[in-house]
Amino acid sequence: MRLRGIGFALLLLSCILTISGCGFGFEKSLKEIDPPKVDYVNEGEQMEDNETGATKEGEVEEATGEEPSEEVTEMTTRQLYLLDANGMVVPQSFQLPAVESAAKQALEYLVVDGPVTEMLPNGFKAVLPAGTVVQGIDQVGKTLVVDFSNEFKDYAAENEKQILEAVTWTLTQFDGVENVKIQINGYDQTEMPVNGTPIGENVSRANGINHEMGNVVDVSNSEDITVYFMAQNEDYSYYVPVTKRMEGVSDDVRGVLKSLMEGPPVQSGLFSQFSKDIKLLGANEEDGLLTLDFNEAILTGSEEMVLQQDMLNSLVLSLTEQADIKEVAITVDGHSEVIDEAGNALSEPVSRPEDVNKVGF
Repeated sequence: MRLRGIGFALLLLSCILTISGCGFGFEKSLKEIDPPKVDYVNEGEQMEDNETGATKEGEVEEATGEEPSEEVTEMTTRQLYLLDANGMVVPQSFQLPAVESAAKQALEYLVVDGPVTEMLPNGFKAVLPAGTVVQGIDQVGKTLVVDFSNEFKDYAAENEKQILEAVTWTLTQFDGVENVKIQINGYDQTEMPVNGTPIGENVSRANGINHEMGNVVDVSNSEDITVYFMAQNEDYSYYVPVTKRMEGVSDDVRGVLKSLMEGPPVQSGLFSQFSKDIKLLGANEEDGLLTLDFNEAILTGSEEMVLQQDMLNSLVLSLTEQADIKEVAITVDGHSEVIDEAGNALSEPVSRPEDVNKVGF
């Protein structure tokens, strides 16, 4: 009986080992048929070096078998000129990956259904027709020559000026770029392809943006002044550049102030914080610093000499559109105690904001 019991135990142990061996073999076969993970990259796209994060075109790093380190992409701020719900061309500041061909990248983010799609604020949309490809971009002196694919022509005639303005103002944000020359499939364009808007050899910011003629009677005795008004979309306030045709102004500074105090067109959906009671008492420009002295009507009305931040931003943005003005300082009735809402003294130079209408910061 004892030998029979030992025999039965050995038989049971043998079955257990056999079943266990089958289990390990099945797990192993699952791992063997599980397909390896593959990163798919479209033809012509750039691939990133896992160790350095550097971008290399058409190059694949050999597998090392080591655990890949977390990639860190350097970001930079770019302004993209997009369309808002009122059809205005508006700068929006985004954080984009830092790349060598920044101007080409900026244009690619203007394309409908392109990489900007998931980043758009409510009410905004891209301006270039879907499928548009930037086939080439080259800087010649202060002019940026851009070659678009044939899809660039696929837009409605009423959007033509906005497209031209968005491209021009997006590209002229870059240092050393003052003009833009447009090509389609390598051929120079002297007018826009759908509605024939003349563009000559090139275009620049001098051509203006979001044009408003106002009540100008004598066009020959007037000039274009670009100022920044405010717009509101739900809880989001932002600044909109508008080029107004002004007559009867003695200089650009007074033209800017007159435009801001006149305010935007009634039906534009824009508004201004400036009242007609504001008076400029004096102005002095030296080495790019413009010092302005106003009456008390420019203040918020509080006991302290505080200037509302939106008014300050509109003023500085508008004045620094003039090529010779880099900074602005403000006094009231000759007093230098004026501060902004953050408590900064405005008698000290205020530079143009770098990030206009920040998105996702």
